[in-house]
Amino acid sequence: MKPDRPPLRMCRRTALAGRACLAFTGAAGLLLIFATLVAQRDLPDTLRLDAEAARSAEILDRDGRPLRLAYDGGWNLHERVPLSAVPATLRAAIVAAEDRRFWTHHGIDWRARLSALWTNLRSGRAVRGASTISEQVVRILHPRPRNLWSRWVEGFEALRLEARFAKADILEFYLNQVPYGANRRGVAQAAAYYFDRSLDTLSPDEMLALAVLVRAPTRLANDPPALQARMQTLAQAMTARGQWHAAGPQAAPPLARARPALQAAHFVAWAARAAARTRPGAMRLRTTLDGELQAAAEAFLRERLRDLAREGAAQGAVLVVDLDGNRVRAYATADRLHPDVIGIDPVQTPRQPGSTLKPLLYAMALERGWRADTTIDDAELRERINGGLHEYRNYSRVHYGSVTLAEALGNSLNIPAVKALQFVGQAPFLARLRALGVDSLREHPDVYGDGLALGNGALTLYELVQAYTALARDGLWQPLTVLDESAPRPPPRAAYSREAARAVSGILSDASARLLEFGEGGVLRFPVATAVKTGTSSDYRDAWTVAYNGRWLVGVWIGNLSGRATEGVTGARGPALLTRSLLARLPADAALRAQRVAAAGDAAPAAADDDEAPAVPELAQPFDGLLLARDPRIPEALQAFRFELAWREPVAVVRWELDGQVVAETRGPYYDWPLRGGAHVLRALVRGGDGAEHASGVARFTVR
Repeated sequence: MKPDRPPLRMCRRTALAGRACLAFTGAAGLLLIFATLVAQRDLPDTLRLDAEAARSAEILDRDGRPLRLAYDGGWNLHERVPLSAVPATLRAAIVAAEDRRFWTHHGIDWRARLSALWTNLRSGRAVRGASTISEQVVRILHPRPRNLWSRWVEGFEALRLEARFAKADILEFYLNQVPYGANRRGVAQAAAYYFDRSLDTLSPDEMLALAVLVRAPTRLANDPPALQARMQTLAQAMTARGQWHAAGPQAAPPLARARPALQAAHFVAWAARAAARTRPGAMRLRTTLDGELQAAAEAFLRERLRDLAREGAAQGAVLVVDLDGNRVRAYATADRLHPDVIGIDPVQTPRQPGSTLKPLLYAMALERGWRADTTIDDAELRERINGGLHEYRNYSRVHYGSVTLAEALGNSLNIPAVKALQFVGQAPFLARLRALGVDSLREHPDVYGDGLALGNGALTLYELVQAYTALARDGLWQPLTVLDESAPRPPPRAAYSREAARAVSGILSDASARLLEFGEGGVLRFPVATAVKTGTSSDYRDAWTVAYNGRWLVGVWIGNLSGRATEGVTGARGPALLTRSLLARLPADAALRAQRVAAAGDAAPAAADDDEAPAVPELAQPFDGLLLARDPRIPEALQAFRFELAWREPVAVVRWELDGQVVAETRGPYYDWPLRGGAHVLRALVRGGDGAEHASGVARFTVR
């Protein structure tokens, strides 16, 4: 019947639409399954991360404590703890806070998801997430944008994760890699950051705090009342399940939030490069760094930069070397403008050294015949350079006429230094610097010209300090080392004659030798006899101080890595005070080796080894041309200078002949002579085991 046809056609159309709808739904389902499968990523074969740790060696200080490059949010490779080492209360608290059915589900907690969905629908916004610990591990392994699709995919990966790994392995990975504030990862790093404590010393309240901080570390760390409320809620939930037996937290524990140790990053990077050359593949590297001294150097440097902020000094670097083996004990850097950024390493950045090269130059001049009392004309000096005329001037713009080498070096006079370079030769001096490890000065000698004596080239603080160790070790040079004693090292070699090195050290430690330019007292007059030299580059761009005694050598640079000039920061005004502070902090046995000078500031070396002792008697102290100064702060009756004889043979008796008269007779190779002003000539008459008397050469020296 005709009335029946329209319904029939409608039924046919409805069935067709249903089949189309089913077909569309099936296709969408297949597409969803395909997209889910494609979006999932491969899981690792292990959760231990040992392979990654092997590719990133752990750097330790001299006492075996770990040093870190930086907390950059990457894997926690070297502060992992086994699950058994995590306190049981902390394990239970984190599981209770993050995933209380962790031990019973298979990767997804459906009950928690439904509860979270209902809570979110009632609130009209997302207030609960219900991610399981396994899903959070997936998120740590495979970071994704935070959206519903990511949550969907992470659930399936969590199921696969639990099918591959044991619950204990998943929890151990989570406890070591869960992100906290300040880019810390894992509960061990978090305990050190928030409480300055190790895991096994945490209080129950501190464990509760670590557990709830996982959810919102930055916000809760800055809101103590909210942190306490979360802790109380967690404690109540754990009490109901029999997992908490202590009283509820009365207040949130104070958070230390230690400053990120970024300053040691430059040392760690340098040590890692050094190890890559000598010990590739090593997983743990013990270095020479003294952790406590490093911390002190960093603190002193930051404080000094704050003091010099008005003068425009922004960056600085400190290098402290133990001269017993040339071991680097502190390698500190600081940036006042960007304190939490790891930027350019100022220890390894070439800068103009100013006058700090002069001692290395004068040591060569002494080797070639000059003496401490050699006179140099400090008068106007002009030279033709590239078609122009360059006039050399002293810092004070004063000319002193005829000065001794000791006065020229002590007062850091520029014109005598240029004449010393002309005496030594530009090419030989440059070759000597390169032999001392100064690789930054790569140009032809003609490029530097006579300005090389005044520091117109550029070298690094590391190179400068390394070169100075030859002066501090009586002429013996050895590369600096940042690795422990097991690393292969070249033996020391003679870079300067012992006499030349000692003469320079004596001048640099004599406060009276720098009276013309630096005056009495000041920061350069150290309480313990110390050789010290400062330097300032043109326009006050770089300020340097290098100081050493018988055991320690300290080098400091302050300036701007951008090349911007400071407002009058000199070596004597900027880094010298910092150098004094560091040397004062060093152990008492770091004072001058064997008291080189009584009161004057030159110090005597340790006795030579038998293999190095001369075959004929020689005066080891004083050496020819030595200039000594009495200290007005010490009574004259208490000031003495040790005469020292060096000889390979056994010494029976020594008669010390001063100015033609025997002043003493000793049973050994030493005599403490009371200082007396004037010019003197000394020789020793020695009777050895054969009974015969042998005469040493003479040494001419002056006491002011």
